[in-house]
Amino acid sequence: MFGTIRKHQTWLWAIIITVIIISFVIFFSPYSRMNDSRRGPANYGSINGEKVTPDDFANAWREVELRMFFMNGRWPEEGEKKDLEAESYKWLLLAQKQKQMGIQIGSDVAAQTAKAMLSQLQRAGVSSPVVFEKQVLLPHSLTMEDFERFVDHYLGIQELIGVVGLSGKLVTPQEARDLYRREHEELSTEAVFFPGSSYLDKVSPTSSAIAEFYTNRLASYRLPDRVQVSYVQFDFTNYLAEATRELARMTNLDSQIDEAYRQGGTNFLRELKVATVEQAHTKVRELRLKELQAQSARKQAIEFANPLFDMDPIRVESFLKAAKDKGLVVGVTAPFDREKGPRDLEVGQDFVQRAFGRTLEDPLAGPLVGRDAAYVIAFNKKIPSEIPSLDQIRSQVVADYKEEQSKALARSAGMAFYQSLTNGLAQGKIFSAICAAAKLDLVPLPPLSISSRDLPGLEDRVNLNQLKQLAFSTAPGKVSAFQPTADGGVILHVKSKLPLDQARMDAAMPAFINYVRQSRQNEAFNEWFSKQASIGLKDTPLGQPRTAPTLAPGTKAKKS
Repeated sequence: MFGTIRKHQTWLWAIIITVIIISFVIFFSPYSRMNDSRRGPANYGSINGEKVTPDDFANAWREVELRMFFMNGRWPEEGEKKDLEAESYKWLLLAQKQKQMGIQIGSDVAAQTAKAMLSQLQRAGVSSPVVFEKQVLLPHSLTMEDFERFVDHYLGIQELIGVVGLSGKLVTPQEARDLYRREHEELSTEAVFFPGSSYLDKVSPTSSAIAEFYTNRLASYRLPDRVQVSYVQFDFTNYLAEATRELARMTNLDSQIDEAYRQGGTNFLRELKVATVEQAHTKVRELRLKELQAQSARKQAIEFANPLFDMDPIRVESFLKAAKDKGLVVGVTAPFDREKGPRDLEVGQDFVQRAFGRTLEDPLAGPLVGRDAAYVIAFNKKIPSEIPSLDQIRSQVVADYKEEQSKALARSAGMAFYQSLTNGLAQGKIFSAICAAAKLDLVPLPPLSISSRDLPGLEDRVNLNQLKQLAFSTAPGKVSAFQPTADGGVILHVKSKLPLDQARMDAAMPAFINYVRQSRQNEAFNEWFSKQASIGLKDTPLGQPRTAPTLAPGTKAKKS
């Protein structure tokens, strides 16, 4: 296959985006246990009567590991190994169905897709299939044959999704227009908010009330296990010039954006949170520039970290010395827990998980990519769970008490106003006049539809989904009942339905029809696969723990 790869010069980004971002998410649900304690660990069960051999299972496991690598940019963590077992059996079932339906993938298509996948790794220093096998696959006991088999099955599954989900694509233009109208028809609304902050000055906490409040909520004040890590960071901004030059070489990026808009239409714009195609071009270029900076920063972090990981044993002192020798500043995070993560760094959950996995014996991790930098981290300290005394956190407890009491006062005021509001409306008074008489601010809201994704300037006052439910359950011209919110409460006045922009709907329909068809295709496939899994996987020992099957680097896996 890789002889064919070298003949192709086009990178099929559209294939990779479609397959990896959309299709893999469809059928790999969270781990489900189907236990049969009578089976021993050597029994891999059967799928639809076909025995699963150790080679079959090992091959599927490797392919699922590759799927996770290309989806998430990292290999499975130790805590995720149990999930791979269930996903491996699902992968085997899908491969079996692919074979039964006679789905075969041409070598040219497989080669182009493989090339596109590998092109994603070029910025990390993977410049060829040989480098990919040596630096990426072999350290994880995988071979190029595993990758080739993964690509074949992976593309076959996409064909399977298309065949099985074909019935879901049968959407008439009129049905699509009705769906579009339902999702995009907007309401004109206004609201009266009752925020707890408006009642803070009415709360006068006493010492006894604070002590009782603290005692009743000891569990909520318990500090969980925390860690501190030392780190060096490689800021994205250091690679702006390099990324700008690389972006200028991407001469087909504009055509890719136009094609994405042609297929996704308003949904593409909504995902980017822009209003026009021109803004989409700007936004995508900004995102791509940031991605290129991130890739360069990650590559630099790898070059720093690789010599450290090659040491035996790996020590924190080596990390500190290497940073000093290279003139890199070593920072130390404030203590952080698993839920909130570091306050002083903008990083994701992967950073947190890797930090909590560090020990003196296994002190290093990285590179870990955050919002504005890539990091290599080292173990510093672990701090066990504790409950601070009232004196240690008195200011926090007082603030929490005042916030809770002020919200309670706000909700009482909201319910009281709603009673006077209903009386006033029954007497023929208008909503705005009643609010003015009560000296309450009436806040006009942006047009609201089922497809609305944000609520500019009002996110802290009310949850968007809560507001949608309130708006679309209230008849135009009417007011809602008082609705408690996290901030206090709200009463909504639905003034009217706004006329739908017919020209905008006509322009969006081709892309919207494609979106509906794709969604229904996925739904049809999910339903089909759920039924197939309930039958085909019933004789597999998913409930039993099993370690990952391994092959020595360079060992040839058996084709499945």
